[in-house]
Amino acid sequence: MRRPTSQLMKGLIPMGSSVTQSPMKSQNKRSFPQEMKGLSKIEGIEPDKLTRLFKAGRVVIPSNPRHKTLKPCAIGEGLRVKINANIGTSPDYVDLDEEVEKTRVAIRYGADAIMDLSTGGNIRDIRQRIMKACSVPIGTVPIYEAVCKTAHKGGPANMSSDDLFRTIEQHARDGVDFMTVHCGVTKQTSASLVKHKRVTGVVSRGGALLVAWMRQNGRENPLYEDYDYLLEMAKEHEFALSLGDGLRPGCIADASDVPQIHELIVLGKLVERAREAGVQAIVEGPGHVPLNQIEANVRIEKAVCKGAPFYVLGPLVCDVGAGYDHITGAIGGALAAYFGADFLCYVTPSEHLSLPTVEDVREGVVASRIAAHAADLAHGRGSAWDLKMSKARRAFDWDKMFSLSVDPERAREYRKKRKSHSPKVCSMCGDLCAMKMVDDLLK
Repeated sequence: MRRPTSQLMKGLIPMGSSVTQSPMKSQNKRSFPQEMKGLSKIEGIEPDKLTRLFKAGRVVIPSNPRHKTLKPCAIGEGLRVKINANIGTSPDYVDLDEEVEKTRVAIRYGADAIMDLSTGGNIRDIRQRIMKACSVPIGTVPIYEAVCKTAHKGGPANMSSDDLFRTIEQHARDGVDFMTVHCGVTKQTSASLVKHKRVTGVVSRGGALLVAWMRQNGRENPLYEDYDYLLEMAKEHEFALSLGDGLRPGCIADASDVPQIHELIVLGKLVERAREAGVQAIVEGPGHVPLNQIEANVRIEKAVCKGAPFYVLGPLVCDVGAGYDHITGAIGGALAAYFGADFLCYVTPSEHLSLPTVEDVREGVVASRIAAHAADLAHGRGSAWDLKMSKARRAFDWDKMFSLSVDPERAREYRKKRKSHSPKVCSMCGDLCAMKMVDDLLK
């Protein structure tokens, strides 16, 4: 597969930009004038300020022009915290209709983005069906499909770098808005795994595939070695890079260790190169992190990566929440977002246990939505929503309370489970309802 040089690529890219200069030296195709106006209104931020943050790379708007059903979404500094929902098949379970339903349910309950992590069935067909049903940015991890396509050759080591880049290009042509690429998993960063022994080793699937590929082929990670080509491709097809944390910690004992931080330093340099090339970049983060280390993790990423949007998985604050990891992830997510993380990847109750069901997706999205909103409140955003809920509670306006809930259906279900003899109060307190007693006395 011939790699176009920068000189050849210059002739393919017209002027006019979605990422303009200062500090980015190059330009993409679109300026997002209409999107900026709409997004600034949604986010409650001045259009000029949003544009400045966008140009500086501190806000990212994943928006592939081939994604026809997309409503653009801004992620980054000074904006509402966004959440992502992972869906997708596995080799053990392939049900396309269920994945489409997961997409719809995730969006219905508040997901701002969807990532298709499919590794089973016809992956491209699954992706295309999901995209048609999806109005929010779509992300993928192209190395999954590249490895699955070459599985018949005998495993990950037999995937060529051309196989990987062809797959990335196909995802771009299908309209994918952002792609996780584990560019920071290099020979040098992965070598630190030998010296610094981990309890859980490498838990990132993409990271593990690349570590295996490098060891078995004796070569550097093509995503790092040919990073300039990846940037040219991202610029041409207008997708954002989500720089993956292939060496993220998979347990509390491994949190904030040398391999994790070493990879982050590499990603910081790659962010600068992306900005110079006029390519949008997000940085992915851990993982499993105890409460007392979350602030440091966020602040280090913001410093090393020059304010690039930080996209965190959870983080999970303990390792023993099997079946309830949507809660351990939401606890960490709220704290991470409070300290500056911009984008939370949800965790479902089935994390570490099985492929999520539609109901798992619902619970994971709701938990992350609450975590994100809690952080927004602490930053002075979104308080009008809570005030409306408080006034509805004071007025015993149950229908209004349901409509204002993160999950209205679940709120109605609980209300119906045990009814009070009085339509005004709930069965928890009945006539001993504090608000009702005081209201009656004051009247």
